[in-house]
Amino acid sequence: MSRLISFTLMASLWCIGAVGSAASQDLRALARVDMAASGIEDSRSTTMLSLALTQAVPYRVQVFAEPMRIAVDFREVAFEPDVSGLNKSERVVGLRAGVIRDGWSRLVIELAEPMLVSEAGMATDPQDGDAVIKIGLKTSSAAEFEARAASDIAALKSWTQPDRLPEGNARLMIVVDPGHGGVDPGAQRSGFDEADLMLQFARELREQLLRSGRYDVIMTREDDSFVSLPQRVSLARAAGADAFVSLHADALAQGRATGTTIYTLSEEASDEASAVLAERQDRTDILAGVDLTAQDDQIATVLMDLARHETAPRTDRLADALVGGLKNTLGKLHKRPRLAAGFSVLKAPDIPSVLIELGFMSSQRDLDRLNDPVWRSQAATGILDALDLWALEDAAIAAGRK
Repeated sequence: MSRLISFTLMASLWCIGAVGSAASQDLRALARVDMAASGIEDSRSTTMLSLALTQAVPYRVQVFAEPMRIAVDFREVAFEPDVSGLNKSERVVGLRAGVIRDGWSRLVIELAEPMLVSEAGMATDPQDGDAVIKIGLKTSSAAEFEARAASDIAALKSWTQPDRLPEGNARLMIVVDPGHGGVDPGAQRSGFDEADLMLQFARELREQLLRSGRYDVIMTREDDSFVSLPQRVSLARAAGADAFVSLHADALAQGRATGTTIYTLSEEASDEASAVLAERQDRTDILAGVDLTAQDDQIATVLMDLARHETAPRTDRLADALVGGLKNTLGKLHKRPRLAAGFSVLKAPDIPSVLIELGFMSSQRDLDRLNDPVWRSQAATGILDALDLWALEDAAIAAGRK
């Protein structure tokens, strides 16, 4: 069954293509447009753009004024030099496409009258990975159109120069934390160690983040070595991390849990299984002679509570973006993809921190996925897209507080 997905975020509308189970294609290759199956046409009340692609891709819709136009930005899409033949609408006076920066192309819809996006989504064929993007436009007032255009411009300016970054540095610092390592191999199943699988995925995720040109990345461990939980948090703070992403793939002795889950910090776990996982992760440091109890007592201060009060909404938005990004590239996640527990590695009060359980090694299906390079590439793409979404929103909210 195909999936229709849309994402509305602040001033801009972002959508990320859902990749079906048959999407074994290179996810970073250029998607191509099927001109014969694409077009923009008028119905009674809506003008609909239908764009048939050879694979699902992330895309974003923006509004610009003077002249009135809708711009749709796509990652990794190759357009033909002349796309004017796609236009069958009397409400559209021009259609053009081109590359706007490395890896991104833009389709510009020049409007005869003010129109705003009323719907947007992507349907993906699970058999061959082909995708169809549909964007519906409806007539709006000139005032509504201009307000939306101004909002989109403001959001883009906030994204290119977020005020919380050092001047002259447009890249966010992401600390990627491959769980376990050294004396603690983590979960073990069928000859595989959680520590090894997470280190492999962390390296691949780091590569995608660095290739985007929008992030600097530090890993808490580069090899099979032990790093205590407080050390991981301290490293993130010393690096000036904008976000901390911890990677795990645990195993449950009971139950049949499967799928990806995003955790944020909470004194009370969302469920019993989450409490067990958090207790197991913290026990790692006791194995190495480090008891976290005293650490917890020392950081329970009013100042850190205030810092968490500021950081918690940003963390929640990051977790929500990760759920959406991973769902759109992986498909179905855990039945409850957004949970909370008292993981000590998430206790940096001043850094948005999340823990991603990529899967459960107790599930053969999840274990096979963790060993599948295509699945790992999809997961890394979902995390990258989610960070892009979160960073844009975070910068826009920060700018709005000035």
